[in-house]
Amino acid sequence: MASFKEHIDTHNLPEHVAVIMDGNGRWAKNKGAARIFGHRNAIEAVRQVIEGAGEIGIKYLTLYAFSTENWGRPKEEVDALMELLVNTLQKEIERLHKNKVRLKTIGDIGQLPKDCRENLREATESTKNNTGLTLLIALNYSGRQEILKAVSEVAMKVKGGTLEVEEIDEQLFASFLDTKNIPDPALLIRTSGEMRISNFLLWQIAYTELYITQKLWPDFRKEDLYEAICEYQKRERRFGKVLTPIA
Repeated sequence: MASFKEHIDTHNLPEHVAVIMDGNGRWAKNKGAARIFGHRNAIEAVRQVIEGAGEIGIKYLTLYAFSTENWGRPKEEVDALMELLVNTLQKEIERLHKNKVRLKTIGDIGQLPKDCRENLREATESTKNNTGLTLLIALNYSGRQEILKAVSEVAMKVKGGTLEVEEIDEQLFASFLDTKNIPDPALLIRTSGEMRISNFLLWQIAYTELYITQKLWPDFRKEDLYEAICEYQKRERRFGKVLTPIA
């Protein structure tokens, strides 16, 4: 069977792909296991998507790993997730270098446990000169909080006299977001069939193409990524305009 990869137009790639990785808990429940079992088995999906994106030339990939709302989960699950994050970073750093991946984070990293912060700092510093895919991990992230933080910073500059109200436009405001200097996602993939945004990149996805798959995240593979990109390439991105003349 031919791969979707063979049908991808490499001249029409989404520069930035974002992914809401959903369904780990349901995947584990379907197998009669605890939720953390699903999180552990999701690592291969993360690995495949990073490699798949890099292989076809995607420049930016953002993975929604942990939201501010996720702190409301059972403590044992949160603790296990944080431990898994640390262990995975330590194990995957060599692979990131091999694939020339540059790691960055978005979200309020300061609230994460100390060992998580230190491992993230070491990984981002170690990979900062890599020239391939830029991988953004959204940790303790909230789209609303990101926007509020940006509004507060803009207001402080206006109050301090270093910024005029008339200077504020979309481009300036975007420079106060966690994703400054990074293009908005052209494609947002969500697994597990859920039809919601879940407080993810609320400013940045204003004109992003959405792709929803029923597949649960631990089962997601390169071929699923390629299928999503093929679907994306069938769409006409109008940005509110009419591109095709109406007969």
